[in-house]
Amino acid sequence: MSFPTIYKDPSEIEQSLRESLTLDGNEIRIRNEARLRSEGIDSLIWNAVFGAAEVQAYARWLIWETGQALGIHPCSIHDFYMARGHGAYENLTVPAINIRGLAYDTARAMFRAAIKNDVAALICEISRGEIGYTSQRPDEYTSVVVGAAIREGFRGPVFIQGDHFQINSKNYAADPDGELHALKELIREAIPAGFFNIDIDSSTLVDLSQPTVAEQQQMNYQLCADLSAFIRSLEPKDITISLGGEIGEVGLKNSTEEELRAFMEGYHRALAAHDPMMPGISKISIQTGTSHGGVVLADGNLAQVKIDFDVLRQLSDVAREVHHIAGAVQHGASTLPESAFHKFSEAGACEVHLATGFQNIVFEHPLLPEAFRQRVYAHLRVAAAAERIATDTDEQFFYKTRKKGFGGALKQEWWTLPPQILQAIGESLEERFAFLFKELGVANTTDLVNRLVRPQEIHKPRPLGPIEAVKAEDVRGLAD
Repeated sequence: MSFPTIYKDPSEIEQSLRESLTLDGNEIRIRNEARLRSEGIDSLIWNAVFGAAEVQAYARWLIWETGQALGIHPCSIHDFYMARGHGAYENLTVPAINIRGLAYDTARAMFRAAIKNDVAALICEISRGEIGYTSQRPDEYTSVVVGAAIREGFRGPVFIQGDHFQINSKNYAADPDGELHALKELIREAIPAGFFNIDIDSSTLVDLSQPTVAEQQQMNYQLCADLSAFIRSLEPKDITISLGGEIGEVGLKNSTEEELRAFMEGYHRALAAHDPMMPGISKISIQTGTSHGGVVLADGNLAQVKIDFDVLRQLSDVAREVHHIAGAVQHGASTLPESAFHKFSEAGACEVHLATGFQNIVFEHPLLPEAFRQRVYAHLRVAAAAERIATDTDEQFFYKTRKKGFGGALKQEWWTLPPQILQAIGESLEERFAFLFKELGVANTTDLVNRLVRPQEIHKPRPLGPIEAVKAEDVRGLAD
């Protein structure tokens, strides 16, 4: 990021961007896109993240509306996935990328790799937990992703997803209504921010002590159906939010076909009780042998993980052939060996979630200043002390907790690392994104996505009162 301009009020934003874009009423008119990308968007993003409340709100609105003007539309991937469930395409696995830290630089690297490899089948996501510990509320997250797309010249649908919008089992046991209320409030916040893809995770409530698989899954499928109906009640006009369910908590035992069938049959019954015509989930997350972040050994190296691709293939086939949804979703895969990634599309997985591998590139980059890395670790020794177990080595403790070193007071320090360091990290991330896009089979998917997904132009109310409209002659003859 170039050194940002820090705005005092919305009028300063307009003055700074007047050569790049103008306002005609509430409509954004692009005067000079090249100038916007090279000079304006970096400061707009900075103020959308770190600005004072009034400036922040206005910057976020401008980013959203500028994206709309340029054809960058947050979208639902529902139709794309349902088409997969009906045989419209195969042999690709959509990467869902959790952007935890250095969000702008990471998203820029991702979009550069997407443009170079003609990738449109791509999801940006953040989980309920990540929203908290990385200090990224939904509206900020969307602003950064859309802003990065503007900066790099990306066009078309942008799929932004709420990952693991999860029911916390301990909180639910103590206060069911309170826990559901908290999750619903997050959903109410996320949908207007452009999160038109939401993974409902009530798998934490699967009760393996029950005598039958159907009974074990009952609370899971009932609450997933109830939350599906709640989300449908909040959908913007002409948008069917893509929903995911989950039958096995990541890191526990592998999922089975019996569990998938029990969940789906119960879910459809429960959903029909709300509305027999209501669209359901478009994918199902399963467990096949991974854990989030991998398992770190005492020396800091990762344990070898073996994914059961036969289970992934079998359950994906059942999901498509019986229930006509896109297939099974794989979590916790970013730290697998490079030789594993092409197997996801071969096994028919519709989506794979990737997070820690990108985080590792950032933390382990040779140009990241050691003094800064140690400052992050010093923070974690205190802030995450409760997560340390007696047998943890430093390597294990920091590996498990460093995802929590991106937010709070450290967030701005990450964003203001020297430009040459951020550039080098971005180049390493871009290389990794490009590799994964090719291995997962999503290169050259722009035409396919454009054929199956119809973006909706959505405009948001201006956060402030009217400002003098620009006259039409002021923009006549200027470059787009």
